[in-house]
Amino acid sequence: MQSSVSFTADVARSLGGPEWISERRLGALERFRASPPPALDEDLWRYSRIADLDLDQYVPSGSAAVAKLRPALQAEAWPQSAALLEHVGERSGLAVVVDGVPVSCELSAAASAAGAVLGSVFADARGPAVLDQVAKLNAETGKEEHEPDVFDHLADAFLRDALVLSVPPRARIEHPIVVVHLLGSRQASEASALAVFERTVIELGEAAEATVIELFVSGEDPLLVVPIVDLFVGDAAVLSYNAIQQLGERAWQIGHQRIRAGRDATVRTFTASLGAEYARFRTESVLAGQGGSAELLAAYLGDGSQVHDFRTLQEHGAPRTTSDLVFKGAVAGTARSVYSGLIRMRHGARGADAFQTNRNLVLSEGAHADSVPNLDIEENDVRCSHASAVGPIDREQRFYLEARGVPPAVAERLILLGFFDDLWARIAAPGIRAHLVAAVAARLDGVTSGG
Repeated sequence: MQSSVSFTADVARSLGGPEWISERRLGALERFRASPPPALDEDLWRYSRIADLDLDQYVPSGSAAVAKLRPALQAEAWPQSAALLEHVGERSGLAVVVDGVPVSCELSAAASAAGAVLGSVFADARGPAVLDQVAKLNAETGKEEHEPDVFDHLADAFLRDALVLSVPPRARIEHPIVVVHLLGSRQASEASALAVFERTVIELGEAAEATVIELFVSGEDPLLVVPIVDLFVGDAAVLSYNAIQQLGERAWQIGHQRIRAGRDATVRTFTASLGAEYARFRTESVLAGQGGSAELLAAYLGDGSQVHDFRTLQEHGAPRTTSDLVFKGAVAGTARSVYSGLIRMRHGARGADAFQTNRNLVLSEGAHADSVPNLDIEENDVRCSHASAVGPIDREQRFYLEARGVPPAVAERLILLGFFDDLWARIAAPGIRAHLVAAVAARLDGVTSGG
């Protein structure tokens, strides 16, 4: 990764917003400059394509005026959004975020009456405190896995705005809140592409309940997207968070998802990674209160030369906590997938259970999958298990279908759809299953036909 002349203090100052954000940006820019570049011999970046990233190709979004959403992007990206909204049906809210700036935020009358708030962090009187909650977590844990990486600092330095959803204690939001991120609203110049820094903060008070669906879509222009999502789930609260990535084939994504759950809290996350040239997700789940639980699910499908790169941390910091991770993916062509996961049982996590499963189908000789599960146990009286599998489609399954007259390409497609089916069944948010089955089926038409 090369240093870029486009990411300067003058550009950071030009992005606007309240006075407090300017100082925050400049401090983050100094931390970015002082941070060592990612190295492939570090666990966090091993097997990645980060050495191929040249920041000189990009210009931060907001460094020049964006008059309106480009018609080309609207034509390319909005149909996917419309399809998701149709599948979801009744919802409690909708936010549209264009290149990191919330341009429309609406809640239903019932959600507003319950006290939920959805909008820009700049309009929130707690703005600085909202964005600094993660720093408090880092100070509490003292663990290097929680330290911000170089892209976290870059994202803070060029943050244009952030979307914040706050649900007060004991409020129950009945239907999903949908957030649509439209990315790449302008092409900076013929020689430069956009870098967009997305930020979403979701806060649930004690015993609150909500479902959130985020969709990330872009056109076919080159693009760098750095989405950071912070989930703070109060005691006894229940959050279902779902992220669907359907970026254009020339996009790079380097995402970071951070979760902190309190006593008896329940967090269910689902991530679908379908698009982009290189799509990286770093997920840190911290169960900080006794009896908390986390279910972390992900599905990914790669073809051509795509790379899907997942790094996860399941940290148990309190007694009788439970986490269950299942990541499943398939790669074809010369595509690659990377999974590296760590379960950590910290001192004081007695009676905790953690499960980690990663399964990969490799559909062609040129495709490849890396799977690296890890354990770090600092406490007795805990249960941990991990399972990892990489291999081709089962020959007996294929033979069974073909022997009954199913054409080879159709047989492979059916097996692949079945491979993901148990994940779809565990998605808590309504409508996502139908959306993903349609999206994956469309992609498989090319994959199984040799496309």
